Amino acid sequence: MEPAGGLIIAAAGGALIALLLGLFGGGGSVLATPLLLYGVGISDPHVAIGTGAAAVALNAAANLAVQARAGTVKWPCATLFAVAGLAGSLAGAALAQRVDGQALLGGFALAMLAVGLAMLRPAASGGDPGVRLDGPMMLKLAPVGLVVGFAAGFFGIGGGFLIVPGLMAATGMTMANAAASSLLSVLLFGVATASTYAMAGRVDGPVLLALAVGGVLGVALARPLVPRLAAHAALARRLFAAMVVVTALYVGWRALV
Repeated sequence: MEPAGGLIIAAAGGALIALLLGLFGGGGSVLATPLLLYGVGISDPHVAIGTGAAAVALNAAANLAVQARAGTVKWPCATLFAVAGLAGSLAGAALAQRVDGQALLGGFALAMLAVGLAMLRPAASGGDPGVRLDGPMMLKLAPVGLVVGFAAGFFGIGGGFLIVPGLMAATGMTMANAAASSLLSVLLFGVATASTYAMAGRVDGPVLLALAVGGVLGVALARPLVPRLAAHAALARRLFAAMVVVTALYVGWRALV
């Protein structure tokens, strides 16, 4: 593919990633790696993962700023989860660099499949909008954050669809608060993963810039769509989950051939 064509696809992908982060608190990151490999034309899975992680971090930062202004982020819970997960993310990213690219791609396909199948489950409702961090809650949040961070770093994904249910289970907060609060972890995990890959020269600068430019559009699109999506949230999740599952099967097939 011509470089210009690849950059256009990268920009469109950046918009999609940011849009999905804004609507669901995650999901776009699992599409970043296959997009970069099979759409943009990056040949090295490690470069695709490193570049995708950097793009997800940038988009998460933009969406986090929007949610922070809206007052939906539960900062004490979000911070503890993110800090605990940061150590796991660094360890996961370092280990992934020692794994063969095709084997890593196969594991990534399995992670994608798990995310897609998890999304097919009905979304939890309810929760406490006034949740406050306490001692017992801290003992739940820290280990969950560590494990989720490791998975995010190893596979180069933001981990939003692991973080959101983890926050809800450990704190009892609402899904809306969990989706907003998860963006801090997505940001820090992405920075940790991307930094590890960048130090090894495995981040594509021009492609990252195109993803970031597209991400600005995605953030702008997500803002008015969030209230409209509420009436069709279940259908939207199922359609997106189906797309993730199909993409996971394709990535797995490509890893085997």
